[in-house]
Amino acid sequence: MTFQPRGFDFLKDVDVRLTVELGRTSMKLKDVLGLTEESVVMLDRLTDELLDVMVNGKLIARGEVVAQGDRFGLRIVELAGSEPEEAPAAPAKKAAKGDVA
Repeated sequence: MTFQPRGFDFLKDVDVRLTVELGRTSMKLKDVLGLTEESVVMLDRLTDELLDVMVNGKLIARGEVVAQGDRFGLRIVELAGSEPEEAPAAPAKKAAKGDVA
C-alpha cells in the first residue's frame, strides 16, 4: 500500500507561529538601556498603515487591529501577493481634429 497525500492536507496540523508587527525602529544600545516605564519609542509605521501579519517570519497578509470585548484581534485586509483593487481607469478620449496632444 502506498501513501498518497491529498494536496497539502497532511500539513494542516503543523504548528506555526503567527506574529503581527506593529512597527520597527533602530536604536543605539545606550538608548535601549535608558528605557523606563514612561518611555515612548517611535516606530516606523504611521497610525493609518496596515500591520504586517507573518507566519514563521514570512509576510502572508496585512491587517488592522480590532477590539472584541476586552481583547485585541486582527482583521485581515489583504493577502500578500494580491494587489488591492483599484478603481477602473477612465477611458482615454480620442483627440478631435485640431487638438494638440
